[in-house]
Amino acid sequence: MIILKFKNVGLALAMVLTLGFLAACGGDGDASQNWRFVTEEVEGQVQYVYAQEFADRMYEKTDGEVQIDVYEFGGLGEETDQVDQLMQGTVEMAVMSPGFTGDMVSEGQLFALHFLFPDDVATTQDILTNSEALNTDLRERYEEHNISPLAYWTEGATQWTSNEPLTSPEDFENFQMRIQMSPLIRESYEAYGADPQDMSWGELYTALDRGTVDGQENPIFFIGDASFHEVQDYMTISNHNNYVAMTTVNTEWYNELDDDIRALVDETTEEMQDWIFDEQQRQNEEFITIIEEDTDNATEIVELTEEERQAFRDIATDVREFYRSEVSEVGGEILDKLEGEIAEHE
Repeated sequence: MIILKFKNVGLALAMVLTLGFLAACGGDGDASQNWRFVTEEVEGQVQYVYAQEFADRMYEKTDGEVQIDVYEFGGLGEETDQVDQLMQGTVEMAVMSPGFTGDMVSEGQLFALHFLFPDDVATTQDILTNSEALNTDLRERYEEHNISPLAYWTEGATQWTSNEPLTSPEDFENFQMRIQMSPLIRESYEAYGADPQDMSWGELYTALDRGTVDGQENPIFFIGDASFHEVQDYMTISNHNNYVAMTTVNTEWYNELDDDIRALVDETTEEMQDWIFDEQQRQNEEFITIIEEDTDNATEIVELTEEERQAFRDIATDVREFYRSEVSEVGGEILDKLEGEIAEHE
């Protein structure tokens, strides 16, 4: 032990405070790092449990050096607030949906294209994990805005809820459809004849209950956990799309991490792909049963036939040309590459 003696008590106190400050700031190389990880969902839902599992793994791998605080939807604002916070570096990490970045990164709107990915969700997850179009080309577009997508993953196939059956495009005529704030999502539903309405999901239950909007789309687990089925008479199993989430970080912050910590972030992100696929599958299977057995809020479940799906598919395919000509800033090159990758899987 080294004992320092000071004739000046004030100098001694100043020295102690300085050493304490350096330790708190990491001057000794062993201090903890505290990160903030925001999600668009609430505790127990897929995005939140993903972030919590990620935080637990990083804590364990670093012996507590990295501590991540996970925030549910509303904890630090709504979806678009969280995008701004990540860009500015107010938070370090976020799970976000490309639909809420559509006005910022035009190319990211390709996830709004209906019937783009295979019907098999496991195959879609494999494409999201390994696609060069997404993990290299699209990532570069996001990094122009100081956001780095480290991974893309599915929360399950999306379905429609409504108070009337939705089995043909004609059923969408003048239908008030709640959507995320994305020009391409708007175009996709206008092509069916609907009247899309931008809205945060935090307002959606009340809007459905009051008839402000007629219906919405989400994976089954979200429909059940957010209780949308309580205020909707029908759930249509359309499997028209996958709800894709992105594991994102602030680019500048990520690039400045120590190499060993950044490697652990990358390693954990890769590990989580299989884990989150199993978790979303478990939750979607659990909530279809909950909805079916909720006799107090009876919801009729209608599954589209392949012929009925084809009628929607025919219209949706034409929207891809709108994406190429009116949305994409690179002439649809990323979509073209992604379609080629999808074709190889099929």
